Amino acid sequence: MITCFIRYEIDPFRVDAFEEYACNWGQAIPRCGADLIGYFAPHEGAATTAYGLYNIEDLAAYEVYRARLRDDPLGRSNYEFAKRERFIHREDRMFLRLASTPHASLVKP
Repeated sequence: MITCFIRYEIDPFRVDAFEEYACNWGQAIPRCGADLIGYFAPHEGAATTAYGLYNIEDLAAYEVYRARLRDDPLGRSNYEFAKRERFIHREDRMFLRLASTPHASLVKP
């Protein structure tokens, strides 16, 4: 399993547009085959940084997922929405693997 970690540089005056974009991905990404962790908009601190994270089996599965996303009506319209509204200034994508397992259980006194 790998995690796709997307860092967005967004227009600080268009956070509402990014949130709409994120909600749309909240529907399309799981439908197209990835396990969405979530999209995160600025709350405190830097107003220009946002993130999207999802898990996928491997890079081969990622390619299949991306093809499904391109063919998905909501996926296509969301790409067009971002392109038309220009609230995303930069998007950096990287793939990570979890290195900290096994995690300890939360111990309560």
